[in-house]
Amino acid sequence: MNKNMNIGKLKIRFFKSHYIATFFLIALASALLCLTVDNNVVRQEESEEENRETTKERNDIVATTNEEAKCNLFSGKWIYDDVSRPLYDEESCSFMIGDYACKKYGRKEFEYQKWRWQPNHCDLPRYKGTALLEKIRGKRVVFVGDSLNKNQWVSMLCLIESSLNQSLNKSVMRHDNLFVFKAIEYNATIEFYWSPLLVESNCDDPDTHSIRDRILRITSIEKHARHWNNADILIFDSFMWWLDPTMTFLWGSFGSSDAIYKKVGMRYRRYEMALTT
Repeated sequence: MNKNMNIGKLKIRFFKSHYIATFFLIALASALLCLTVDNNVVRQEESEEENRETTKERNDIVATTNEEAKCNLFSGKWIYDDVSRPLYDEESCSFMIGDYACKKYGRKEFEYQKWRWQPNHCDLPRYKGTALLEKIRGKRVVFVGDSLNKNQWVSMLCLIESSLNQSLNKSVMRHDNLFVFKAIEYNATIEFYWSPLLVESNCDDPDTHSIRDRILRITSIEKHARHWNNADILIFDSFMWWLDPTMTFLWGSFGSSDAIYKKVGMRYRRYEMALTT
Protein backbone atom coordinates (compact mmCIF):
# COMPACT_ATOMS: atom_id res chain seq x y z
CA MET A 1 0.00 0.00 0.00
CA ASN A 2 2.72 2.43 1.04
CA LYS A 3 4.67 1.42 -2.02
CA ASN A 4 1.74 2.30 -4.29
CA MET A 5 1.33 5.69 -2.55
CA ASN A 6 5.01 6.52 -3.05
CA ILE A 7 4.76 5.64 -6.72
CA GLY A 8 1.71 7.91 -7.03
CA LYS A 9 3.56 10.82 -5.40
CA LEU A 10 6.50 10.36 -7.77
CA LYS A 11 4.14 10.43 -10.74
CA ILE A 12 2.54 13.66 -9.50
CA ARG A 13 5.98 15.28 -8.99
CA PHE A 14 7.06 14.14 -12.46
CA PHE A 15 3.97 15.59 -14.10
CA LYS A 16 4.37 18.86 -12.17
CA SER A 17 8.00 19.13 -13.25
CA HIS A 18 6.97 18.32 -16.80
CA TYR A 19 4.30 21.02 -16.77
CA ILE A 20 6.69 23.57 -15.26
CA ALA A 21 9.38 22.78 -17.85
CA THR A 22 6.84 22.97 -20.66
CA PHE A 23 5.51 26.28 -19.36
CA PHE A 24 9.06 27.65 -19.05
CA LEU A 25 9.93 26.65 -22.64
CA ILE A 26 6.72 28.23 -23.94
CA ALA A 27 7.45 31.44 -22.00
CA LEU A 28 11.04 31.50 -23.25
CA ALA A 29 9.93 31.01 -26.84
CA SER A 30 7.36 33.79 -26.46
CA ALA A 31 9.99 36.12 -25.00
CA LEU A 32 12.40 35.38 -27.82
CA LEU A 33 9.64 35.95 -30.34
CA CYS A 34 8.80 39.28 -28.74
CA LEU A 35 12.45 40.31 -28.73
CA THR A 36 12.76 39.37 -32.39
CA VAL A 37 9.65 41.34 -33.27
CA ASP A 38 10.84 44.31 -31.19
CA ASN A 39 14.26 44.24 -32.86
CA ASN A 40 12.66 44.09 -36.28
CA VAL A 41 10.42 47.01 -35.36
CA VAL A 42 13.40 49.02 -34.08
CA ARG A 43 15.39 48.26 -37.22
CA GLN A 44 12.44 49.16 -39.39
CA GLU A 45 11.94 52.43 -37.48
CA GLU A 46 15.67 53.25 -37.78
CA SER A 47 15.57 52.50 -41.51
CA GLU A 48 12.45 54.64 -41.95
CA GLU A 49 14.09 57.46 -39.98
CA GLU A 50 17.21 57.30 -42.18
CA ASN A 51 15.02 57.32 -45.29
CA ARG A 52 13.07 60.31 -43.96
CA GLU A 53 16.30 62.21 -43.25
CA THR A 54 17.69 61.42 -46.71
CA THR A 55 14.42 62.42 -48.38
CA LYS A 56 14.22 65.62 -46.32
CA GLU A 57 17.82 66.47 -47.20
CA ARG A 58 17.20 65.96 -50.90
CA ASN A 59 13.95 67.95 -50.71
CA ASP A 60 15.82 70.75 -48.93
CA ILE A 61 18.38 70.75 -51.74
CA VAL A 62 15.63 70.99 -54.36
CA ALA A 63 13.85 73.70 -52.39
CA THR A 64 17.08 75.64 -51.97
CA THR A 65 17.83 75.31 -55.68
CA ASN A 66 14.34 76.53 -56.58
CA GLU A 67 14.65 79.46 -54.18
CA GLU A 68 18.06 80.43 -55.53
CA ALA A 69 16.70 80.24 -59.08
CA LYS A 70 14.17 82.96 -58.19
CA CYS A 71 16.65 85.17 -56.36
CA ASN A 72 19.54 87.29 -57.62
CA LEU A 73 22.34 86.04 -55.39
CA PHE A 74 24.68 88.74 -56.70
CA SER A 75 22.50 91.53 -55.30
CA GLY A 76 23.17 91.88 -51.59
CA LYS A 77 25.66 92.93 -48.94
CA TRP A 78 28.10 91.57 -46.38
CA ILE A 79 26.74 91.42 -42.83
CA TYR A 80 28.48 90.66 -39.54
CA ASP A 81 27.41 87.33 -37.99
CA ASP A 82 29.15 86.12 -34.83
CA VAL A 83 26.55 83.39 -34.21
CA SER A 84 26.83 81.10 -37.23
CA ARG A 85 30.37 82.09 -38.22
CA PRO A 86 33.13 81.02 -38.62
CA LEU A 87 32.18 77.84 -40.45
CA TYR A 88 35.40 76.00 -39.62
CA ASP A 89 38.55 76.29 -37.52
CA GLU A 90 41.80 76.08 -39.48
CA GLU A 91 43.54 74.26 -36.60
CA SER A 92 41.07 71.37 -36.78
CA CYS A 93 41.08 71.04 -40.59
CA SER A 94 43.21 68.14 -41.79
CA PHE A 95 43.47 69.71 -45.28
CA MET A 96 44.90 73.03 -44.14
CA ILE A 97 48.21 73.95 -45.78
CA GLY A 98 50.81 75.83 -43.76
CA ASP A 99 51.05 78.67 -46.28
CA TYR A 100 47.36 79.47 -45.78
CA ALA A 101 47.18 79.03 -41.99
CA CYS A 102 46.72 82.57 -40.64
CA LYS A 103 46.87 81.52 -36.98
CA LYS A 104 50.06 79.59 -37.56
CA TYR A 105 51.70 82.72 -38.93
CA GLY A 106 50.64 84.82 -35.96
CA ARG A 107 47.50 86.64 -37.03
CA LYS A 108 45.67 87.83 -33.91
CA GLU A 109 42.47 89.33 -35.29
CA PHE A 110 39.86 86.94 -36.72
CA GLU A 111 36.72 89.06 -36.91
CA TYR A 112 36.96 88.88 -40.70
CA GLN A 113 35.80 85.25 -40.43
CA LYS A 114 32.41 86.34 -39.05
CA TRP A 115 31.06 88.06 -42.14
CA ARG A 116 28.61 86.40 -44.51
CA TRP A 117 26.90 87.35 -47.75
CA GLN A 118 23.24 88.29 -47.46
CA PRO A 119 21.22 88.55 -50.71
CA ASN A 120 18.67 91.35 -50.75
CA HIS A 121 15.57 89.28 -51.46
CA CYS A 122 16.24 85.80 -50.09
CA ASP A 123 18.29 83.91 -47.52
CA LEU A 124 21.21 81.63 -48.20
CA PRO A 125 21.03 78.46 -46.09
CA ARG A 126 23.94 77.65 -43.81
CA TYR A 127 26.68 75.79 -45.66
CA LYS A 128 26.15 72.02 -45.46
CA GLY A 129 28.77 69.59 -46.73
CA THR A 130 26.30 66.78 -47.41
CA ALA A 131 24.16 69.09 -49.55
CA LEU A 132 27.18 70.08 -51.63
CA LEU A 133 28.30 66.48 -52.08
CA GLU A 134 24.77 65.45 -53.02
CA LYS A 135 24.69 68.12 -55.73
CA ILE A 136 27.99 66.95 -57.22
CA ARG A 137 27.34 63.23 -56.80
CA GLY A 138 29.04 61.37 -59.65
CA LYS A 139 30.69 64.58 -60.89
CA ARG A 140 34.15 66.11 -61.15
CA VAL A 141 34.83 69.65 -59.92
CA VAL A 142 38.20 71.19 -60.83
CA PHE A 143 39.78 74.42 -59.60
CA VAL A 144 42.40 75.60 -62.12
CA GLY A 145 44.87 78.41 -61.61
CA ASP A 146 47.19 79.86 -58.99
CA SER A 147 47.51 79.93 -55.20
CA LEU A 148 44.30 81.93 -54.81
CA ASN A 149 42.28 79.12 -56.38
CA LYS A 150 44.25 76.57 -54.37
CA ASN A 151 43.24 78.49 -51.27
CA GLN A 152 39.60 78.26 -52.36
CA TRP A 153 40.01 74.51 -52.91
CA VAL A 154 41.48 73.99 -49.44
CA SER A 155 38.76 76.13 -47.88
CA MET A 156 36.02 74.09 -49.56
CA LEU A 157 37.52 70.85 -48.23
CA CYS A 158 37.71 72.34 -44.73
CA LEU A 159 34.05 73.36 -44.96
CA ILE A 160 33.05 69.84 -46.02
CA GLU A 161 35.10 68.19 -43.30
CA SER A 162 33.73 70.52 -40.63
CA SER A 163 30.08 69.92 -41.47
CA LEU A 164 30.55 66.14 -41.71
CA ASN A 165 32.52 65.81 -38.47
CA GLN A 166 35.31 63.97 -40.31
CA SER A 167 33.06 60.94 -40.86
CA LEU A 168 33.37 60.96 -44.66
CA ASN A 169 35.02 58.05 -46.45
CA LYS A 170 37.56 59.97 -48.50
CA SER A 171 40.97 59.91 -50.15
CA VAL A 172 43.45 62.62 -51.12
CA MET A 173 46.20 62.20 -53.69
CA ARG A 174 48.60 64.28 -55.72
CA HIS A 175 50.07 63.67 -59.16
CA ASP A 176 52.45 66.43 -60.27
CA ASN A 177 50.27 69.54 -60.75
CA LEU A 178 47.00 67.79 -59.92
CA PHE A 179 45.63 67.50 -56.36
CA VAL A 180 42.56 65.27 -55.98
CA PHE A 181 40.07 64.93 -53.12
CA LYS A 182 37.59 62.09 -53.61
CA ALA A 183 34.38 61.53 -51.64
CA ILE A 184 34.18 57.79 -52.21
CA GLU A 185 30.56 57.11 -51.26
CA TYR A 186 29.42 60.00 -53.49
CA ASN A 187 31.74 59.05 -56.37
CA ALA A 188 32.64 62.74 -56.56
CA THR A 189 35.99 64.51 -56.80
CA ILE A 190 37.01 68.07 -55.97
CA GLU A 191 40.37 68.83 -57.53
CA PHE A 192 42.95 71.56 -57.91
CA TYR A 193 45.26 71.86 -60.90
CA TRP A 194 48.21 74.25 -60.75
CA SER A 195 48.36 76.29 -63.96
CA PRO A 196 48.78 79.95 -62.94
CA LEU A 197 48.80 81.30 -66.50
CA LEU A 198 46.47 78.64 -67.94
CA VAL A 199 48.67 78.27 -71.01
CA GLU A 200 52.08 76.56 -70.92
CA SER A 201 54.80 78.62 -69.23
CA ASN A 202 58.05 78.45 -67.29
CA CYS A 203 56.01 78.89 -64.07
CA ASP A 204 54.22 75.55 -64.28
CA ASP A 205 55.99 73.85 -61.36
CA PRO A 206 53.60 74.01 -58.36
CA ASP A 207 56.52 74.11 -55.92
CA THR A 208 59.07 76.27 -57.78
CA HIS A 209 57.45 79.08 -59.73
CA SER A 210 58.93 82.33 -58.38
CA ILE A 211 60.48 83.32 -61.69
CA ARG A 212 61.15 86.97 -62.50
CA ASP A 213 61.01 86.70 -66.30
CA ARG A 214 57.86 84.76 -67.10
CA ILE A 215 57.78 83.13 -70.52
CA LEU A 216 54.50 81.89 -72.02
CA ARG A 217 53.63 79.73 -74.97
CA ILE A 218 50.53 81.80 -75.56
CA THR A 219 48.99 79.41 -78.12
CA SER A 220 49.75 76.18 -76.22
CA ILE A 221 47.30 74.91 -73.61
CA GLU A 222 47.19 71.16 -74.34
CA LYS A 223 49.78 70.31 -71.67
CA HIS A 224 47.38 71.48 -68.97
CA ALA A 225 43.94 71.21 -70.56
CA ARG A 226 44.11 67.44 -70.93
CA HIS A 227 43.94 67.21 -67.14
CA TRP A 228 40.62 69.04 -66.89
CA ASN A 229 38.91 68.61 -70.28
CA ASN A 230 36.34 66.12 -68.91
CA ALA A 231 35.45 68.11 -65.79
CA ASP A 232 31.78 68.78 -65.04
CA ILE A 233 32.49 72.08 -63.26
CA LEU A 234 35.55 74.30 -63.87
CA ILE A 235 36.63 77.23 -61.71
CA PHE A 236 39.43 79.32 -63.25
CA ASP A 237 41.62 81.92 -61.55
CA SER A 238 44.66 83.47 -63.19
CA PHE A 239 44.34 87.23 -63.64
CA MET A 240 46.82 88.38 -60.95
CA TRP A 241 49.62 86.69 -62.87
CA TRP A 242 48.99 88.88 -65.91
CA LEU A 243 49.55 92.24 -64.24
CA ASP A 244 53.29 92.58 -64.93
CA PRO A 245 54.03 95.55 -67.22
CA THR A 246 55.52 93.24 -69.84
CA MET A 247 55.67 89.47 -70.37
CA THR A 248 57.60 87.32 -72.82
CA PHE A 249 55.60 85.34 -75.37
CA LEU A 250 57.11 82.32 -77.05
CA TRP A 251 56.12 80.93 -80.44
CA GLY A 252 57.70 77.52 -80.79
CA SER A 253 59.09 75.19 -78.12
CA PHE A 254 61.20 75.89 -75.05
CA GLY A 255 64.86 75.41 -76.00
CA SER A 256 64.18 75.33 -79.74
CA SER A 257 66.75 77.13 -81.91
CA ASP A 258 64.07 78.58 -84.20
CA ALA A 259 61.71 79.72 -81.43
CA ILE A 260 60.46 83.31 -81.54
CA TYR A 261 60.42 85.40 -78.34
CA LYS A 262 58.65 88.73 -78.00
CA LYS A 263 58.10 91.14 -75.11
CA VAL A 264 54.43 92.07 -74.93
CA GLY A 265 52.70 94.84 -72.96
CA MET A 266 48.90 95.36 -73.04
CA ARG A 267 48.10 93.22 -70.02
CA TYR A 268 44.38 92.91 -70.78
CA ARG A 269 45.06 91.91 -74.36
CA ARG A 270 47.53 89.28 -73.16
CA TYR A 271 44.95 87.81 -70.81
CA GLU A 272 42.33 87.81 -73.57
CA MET A 273 44.71 85.89 -75.85
CA ALA A 274 45.24 83.21 -73.19
CA LEU A 275 41.51 82.83 -72.60
CA THR A 276 40.95 82.58 -76.35
CA THR A 277 43.50 79.77 -76.54
